[in-house]
Amino acid sequence: MPTLTIYDAVGAALTEEMRRDHNVIAFGEGIATKRHELVDEFGALRIRNTPLAEGIIAGTAVGAAAMGLRPVVDLLFAPFLCYAMDELVNSAGKLRYLSGGQFTFPLVTLAMTGAGWGVGAQHNHNVEAWFVHSPGLKVVMPSTPADTKALLKTAIRDDNPVLFFLDIGLLYQPGEVPAGEHLLPLGQAAIVREGRDVTLVSYGKTVHHCQQAAEQLASHGIAAEVIDLRSLKPLDEATILGSVKKTGRLVVVHEANRLCGVGAEIAALVAEHAFADLKAPIVRLGGPDAPAAASYPLEQASVPSAEAIADAARRLCST
Repeated sequence: MPTLTIYDAVGAALTEEMRRDHNVIAFGEGIATKRHELVDEFGALRIRNTPLAEGIIAGTAVGAAAMGLRPVVDLLFAPFLCYAMDELVNSAGKLRYLSGGQFTFPLVTLAMTGAGWGVGAQHNHNVEAWFVHSPGLKVVMPSTPADTKALLKTAIRDDNPVLFFLDIGLLYQPGEVPAGEHLLPLGQAAIVREGRDVTLVSYGKTVHHCQQAAEQLASHGIAAEVIDLRSLKPLDEATILGSVKKTGRLVVVHEANRLCGVGAEIAALVAEHAFADLKAPIVRLGGPDAPAAASYPLEQASVPSAEAIADAARRLCST
């Protein structure tokens, strides 16, 4: 299998989908500059740079989707989505419902998120839970190049708007990607490591921290099961519940602010549907309720580490 980074996987998915469907277009902040190979193949009408005006970019994409195109827009950093909330939440997320299903809105919005580059609070803010909470939107945040390519291809073909978050810390990490046509359905989590004693649920870069924690736990005789959500909405409830009913213990991990985060929803899900199977309280590990630091060491300190995850799991398994 070829080896790609997540950045390259995005380019490969765009290339394949633009070849497959002439209605797929891509525009946004610097996308034609960063991906000149797409301009060379598809021309300036189908891939183009835009002004730094996120609301206009998203609004244009909503209109294009309503008229039958399949736009992919790059808004660079996740906090910039603040400028496009009305277009994405009030228009893209609601107009299919408001039209009684007469219109579709096949729109993908790319945004980089998370710690890794020390870009400061106005460029580093994990906002995925905002959009999970918004009706009509789907939300994806993969952790590997293979999943990135497969899920982006699926998102482009979806008739609903999809927020596609790329973890900055993983953007240039290489990984094997299947050659040829390969898609994954939205809403299907991956069990990346099987175990019997405790379930670790995560997405984005903290999936890899969970895998490292599982290695540490194995040396103590604790078998941790690691679940990569991949898709936050739709959420693979069956895989989460099946794992917790097997292990009886749950640690939910994400880099985003712990308060009202995706982990809170997963904790509520398990408390409602698998409470009788729990052998210990649910633990949530997340970032602090504070803006991200521009200092690289401080930025990294806000992300749950493999050691912190392993410590939490050990405490659960000792009860």
